[in-house]
Amino acid sequence: MIKRSLMTPFVLLILPAFVLPLGQKDGMTLSWWQSAPAMHSLALTLISFFVARRIPRSALRESLLLLPGLVIGALLPLLLIEDDVSLAQGLGLWVFVAGILALLWHVMERLTECQGALRHLLVPALFGIMLLYLWEIGVRGFEVPSILLPAPSAIIQALFAQTANLKDDFVQTVVKAVLRGYLWGCGAGFVVAILADRLPFLARGLLPFGTLVSAIPVVGIAPIMVMWFGFDWPSKAAVVVVMTFFPMLVNTLAGLAASETIQLDLMRSYAAGYWRTLAMLRLPNALPFLFNGLKINSTLALIGAIVAEFFGTPVVGMGFRISTEVARMNLSIVWATIVIAGITGSAMYGGLSWLERTVTAWHPSYRGR
Repeated sequence: MIKRSLMTPFVLLILPAFVLPLGQKDGMTLSWWQSAPAMHSLALTLISFFVARRIPRSALRESLLLLPGLVIGALLPLLLIEDDVSLAQGLGLWVFVAGILALLWHVMERLTECQGALRHLLVPALFGIMLLYLWEIGVRGFEVPSILLPAPSAIIQALFAQTANLKDDFVQTVVKAVLRGYLWGCGAGFVVAILADRLPFLARGLLPFGTLVSAIPVVGIAPIMVMWFGFDWPSKAAVVVVMTFFPMLVNTLAGLAASETIQLDLMRSYAAGYWRTLAMLRLPNALPFLFNGLKINSTLALIGAIVAEFFGTPVVGMGFRISTEVARMNLSIVWATIVIAGITGSAMYGGLSWLERTVTAWHPSYRGR
């Protein structure tokens, strides 16, 4: 049954909303009873609310009873926008939306009581949909110029309209530059870390140099790499190598030093040499540090390649697309490129996190989770 703590604010928001203006159409103030979609949405949302309140249900069933009314209520601002209603002066509509969001917040709280995918997937999905919904109705309702902030619907249209160009940009930036630079940079950082662990003077010399290089902004490295390696993807991959090498080096060295003294003494008692101790003890213990470096570099690599494309690239690439379309004031295409970059970075980070949980499930850092 719906908690009183939620029922009270919802009712207190819905009742004033009904007597406040819904918006303006043709210069005239529009009331709720003058709009059939508004009355239908209000009625169906209230029915869903009172049914869920009166029928004792589990958290899942209560949420399923509330969701249809929430969806219908959430569609009202979009229907009014399509009907050429100005929502900027529609105080009643925004109060109604606040009530809808209060109920949605309650649904997400109830779903957190469930187990499995409903808790770990549905709740974040609903929260993301809520943010996109507020973005959409806020931009369109207050008629924000697209040059300042395009609506999510405009960004989706740009994604479909520019599919061919965005696909070529993805291949040029991610497949050719990011992946190759990422593998080379992380691989080189790992190998040099092993050598530095074996030869301590190498670590003492490299770490201060790594701190110096890490402090150099990518906008300082990118033009140099373009001059050295040309305008195509090798210069972008070189920037990625520079940005990913030292984080991988530092994390690998930290991981190799994470083994406890008693563990090392045990390996010595078995007469294990350096390389056997490294393979059987120190590298397995270092896996959380290695994955930490890989995850950090997954975002750095994408950022480095995109920024490097601002300083010279063929007529293709995500950085080239952003800089060109900004100059043309096509902000929807710019945001579409940003969306692809965000999804790509999240997918890389999420894939590495899944692989880390799979490979290091035995590690003490994961044993209690």
